[in-house]
Amino acid sequence: GSGVGLAIAVALAKEGASLCLIGRRLEKLEAAASEAQSSGARVVCCRADLAKDADLIELMRRLSVDVDGVDILVHSAAVLQRAPIESASLDEFDTHYRVNVRAPYALTQVLLPALRSRRGEVVFINSSSSIMAKPQFAQYDSTKHALKALADSLRAEVNSDGVRVLSVYLGRTATEMQARIHEKEHKAYRPELLLQPGDIASIVLSAL
Repeated sequence: GSGVGLAIAVALAKEGASLCLIGRRLEKLEAAASEAQSSGARVVCCRADLAKDADLIELMRRLSVDVDGVDILVHSAAVLQRAPIESASLDEFDTHYRVNVRAPYALTQVLLPALRSRRGEVVFINSSSSIMAKPQFAQYDSTKHALKALADSLRAEVNSDGVRVLSVYLGRTATEMQARIHEKEHKAYRPELLLQPGDIASIVLSAL
């Protein structure tokens, strides 16, 4: 519905892809759908909060029933809360794990038969944090390490079936999340100095 996910969705629509958009904010999904439909794309919106088991289970059920073919699966949802390990709550850590690792695992699992049948591609939007962790970002960085492991394991399992797995490790990118990080760090947010979602989308499409 926003940021890098939105940019990739719109770019795919311009290349003729039909889209199934997933996110927790329906109004954002509908706005993204409208933008994609201006390129002639067919779009379905699935509202789901990936941190909630009930939403994830219903989403997986719906996808297994309604989606008969998948060529590309893009994982771009993420949450980030900055806090030192000493004071960060376990509930916050659990939310990071559910959205950043568990949901991509579950959605990949349920869609893997469809991806195999079409020799599809899976894209994990990751972070440079998966390679080098930082103080006060342990919750986020540890889940991004885990996401890298998930992608690397998946790649080794499915490459022989013709399924490609791509991980993209972003630096600081001009998104809503980055604006919140700058605010927490008491820094001026200057998006024009950061990576742009459209640039990320063009790299992903080139790789695909």
